[in-house]
Amino acid sequence: MNNTALLAMDLQAAMVSHIRDAGYLPRVRRAIDAARAAGIPVLHVVVGFRSGRSDISDRNKAFSGLPEGAFSPGDPNAAIHPDVAPRPDEAVITKKRVSAFAGSDLELVLRSGGISHLVLAGIATSGVVLSTLRQAADLDYQLTVLADGCADPDEEVHRVLTEKVFPRQAEVTTVEEWAKTAR
Repeated sequence: MNNTALLAMDLQAAMVSHIRDAGYLPRVRRAIDAARAAGIPVLHVVVGFRSGRSDISDRNKAFSGLPEGAFSPGDPNAAIHPDVAPRPDEAVITKKRVSAFAGSDLELVLRSGGISHLVLAGIATSGVVLSTLRQAADLDYQLTVLADGCADPDEEVHRVLTEKVFPRQAEVTTVEEWAKTAR
């Protein structure tokens, strides 16, 4: 049994539209293809809310300012970008906050699959990647971050996180280097 899973996080149309690096989605696609070829489960993590916003608190600075209907069923901007879309047999995990664990069944899916090593990619480095890495480390998961499989609107924040913060709790590598050794 493979104990590794690739988490492809927040690769939704709304987030992808803010990424200016034309090579970003092809790199993430390379990671997804490498995982699939190696038999590593790919879990697609998205942010999503109920219609009517009953799961968004007015106290939540990050989400309370979203327009009505954002990231709710039927919002086209909530769809996973077609270049990195899940296969029918791949799990889509819906989270309610920044971390992939918050308000989702991710931990149940990981535990059920015997997963103890997470490979992280997604948008934004300072959002879902940072929050998920911190929580996963506290839950004793082995972690790998694909630095060029993560993107952030602030390049300096991305650099500081991937070069100085993440290495304290994770192996940090590139998509290409990881793809060579994915198993």
